[in-house]
Amino acid sequence: MSAEPRFAAGDWYAVAGERVTVLLPGSQRDRVAHLWDLTDSGADVDAVLDALLAGGLSSLDHFALVAHGDDATRLIVRGAPTATVSSSAGDDLVSATPGTTWAERLVTGVTSLRVTLTGDGEADRVLTPGLARVSVVEFGAPTASGTPAPAAAAAVMEPEPVATEPEPVTPEPEPEPEPEPEAVEPEPVAHPEPVVVPEPAAAAPLHFGEPDDDPTPTGETPVVRDEWYDRDGQTQVGSPAPDFDRPPIPGQEIAPEVVSQPVASLIFSTGDVVAVDRTVLVGRAPEARRFASHDQPHVVTVASPQQEISSTHLEIRPGAGADHGSAIATDLGSTNGTVLAQPGLEPEELTPGIAVSLIPGAVLDLGDGVTIQVTNA
Repeated sequence: MSAEPRFAAGDWYAVAGERVTVLLPGSQRDRVAHLWDLTDSGADVDAVLDALLAGGLSSLDHFALVAHGDDATRLIVRGAPTATVSSSAGDDLVSATPGTTWAERLVTGVTSLRVTLTGDGEADRVLTPGLARVSVVEFGAPTASGTPAPAAAAAVMEPEPVATEPEPVTPEPEPEPEPEPEAVEPEPVAHPEPVVVPEPAAAAPLHFGEPDDDPTPTGETPVVRDEWYDRDGQTQVGSPAPDFDRPPIPGQEIAPEVVSQPVASLIFSTGDVVAVDRTVLVGRAPEARRFASHDQPHVVTVASPQQEISSTHLEIRPGAGADHGSAIATDLGSTNGTVLAQPGLEPEELTPGIAVSLIPGAVLDLGDGVTIQVTNA
């Protein structure tokens, strides 16, 4: 299987190492960091399997493990995952029978392996060593059993040239030339007389009024409201706006405003520590106008001498659906953006309005030297 692994995006975690890849549902998020430490350090399949089962099978209903050896590929599936293995011996569908611990195969000569977790999406993204959210993972180039790859098939189907004597060709008689048509003089074309377009009348000069002119017919002075004036270091709390729609993760429900237990702790570079048991707003002067009085969020004001941090810059709140029990972050359309560095992944800039799940050890950089580290609650 020389082709690089590929995946389709989804809700499962893929902990991908050079030798071992572990696939876990979103509910097993607490196991991900430790398994990544092992796979990244080059641990063999037995060490990774021991760590995976350390918490007991009763709390691990679904998982898949793929280990690549020098001579064979080891595959273990438990619960929902299914795998299609193509090898020199043919195709094999591997799935765990209900009531059994798991299904295991040790296969030699594997040409491709596809593990399906949820759905049946096209694996069109490259899976590099690290962490990814997946629904399907493929190893190798999938081909039908017994059918050669396109290049090989072309080599098999193309016949070798055979030398044969050319058949005699009888020349066809040349057709007689057709008589040239008589020249016809073209009729004169009548040109229309030019249409004279009158020039537009000069527009009247613009008049902006005199300094003493009264812009209001009643003589009253218009009222200028100061609702959005930015006061650094002060949090403005007002009446809720019912039409505000907090951006959820696509396809997932919104978590309750306040949860019974914090899902994470936020350690600010300023020394502040905030528990994520409800929405946390961060910025130079975060505003909580859109929240009702009974579910007011935590508001954290940070200094920004260079004005790199927006007034209401970032939101962190408990997740829902597949991310229940974890914290998710959303950039609220900040001017200079937010950079997220997850363990084992390349730093990325958050897309405004799109919520992203946070793994313990993640670091959010807001600019002006202000960072937030995410830890377990």
